[in-house]
Amino acid sequence: MGETGQKIIRAILAGERDGETLAKYRNGHVRASEEEITKALQGSWRDEHLFSLKVAVELYDFYAEQLVACDQQIEQQMKDLARYDLTPEKCKRRGGKSKNTPKFDARLLLMQMCGVDLTRIDGIDVTTAFKVLSEIGADMSKFKSAKHFASWLGLCPGTKISGGKVLSAATKRTANKAAQALKMAAMNLRNSQSALGAYYRRLCGRMDKGKAVTACAHKLARLIYAMLTKGEEYVDQGQAYYEEKYRERVLKNLSKRAEVLGFQLIPAPEMA
Repeated sequence: MGETGQKIIRAILAGERDGETLAKYRNGHVRASEEEITKALQGSWRDEHLFSLKVAVELYDFYAEQLVACDQQIEQQMKDLARYDLTPEKCKRRGGKSKNTPKFDARLLLMQMCGVDLTRIDGIDVTTAFKVLSEIGADMSKFKSAKHFASWLGLCPGTKISGGKVLSAATKRTANKAAQALKMAAMNLRNSQSALGAYYRRLCGRMDKGKAVTACAHKLARLIYAMLTKGEEYVDQGQAYYEEKYRERVLKNLSKRAEVLGFQLIPAPEMA
């Protein structure tokens, strides 16, 4: 599927059989050396195998053409849905492109449709924003609040109560594609040095990974709701800011508990 593989396969179909010649198509980023590739390309060239390869390449090219046609159709639909006049100068590029990102400038079209850049939220790339907006649209008036929106996604704790006793607080099972996309985005935060990344890792330290992913996806949903309803850009405060705020909350709670017990917290002297 990569550049080297495609060049070698198409050279084989064009009639080339020499392993050393085929190995010269190797891209510099490929770990295997030309000698290793040459050795791997030794063998018999049976007609039935070459025919199967030819059919597979033709099918690959056909699907590639259909994907281009789909991208063109999506691009036109997004242009029709554009509500805001934003130019490329107002849409500063952030981060790299994933391999599944459409060939056209999808980020700019998403901004022209929503008025805000959802990809500024850490963990949410163009593909994730596409999936979410294809399910909910840019008009959030149908949701009364962020809580209502999160509940519709199936990202809120359950309320299975009987006789005043909570029987289960697990989230309900859902096939909501927007919720699934947000959960995938939440898992991508595990190595992020942002405030959301620190939040996700803090949750993983307190609960199992599945619950942490759902809770983080819930937070992403609330951020998306706030951006689409208020038209405000998301600004990441960074991991250090989150850790400092967390420390302040812990100290505040400890001070309250100590006061109730008749004690007072005194900072320890700094070590020389």
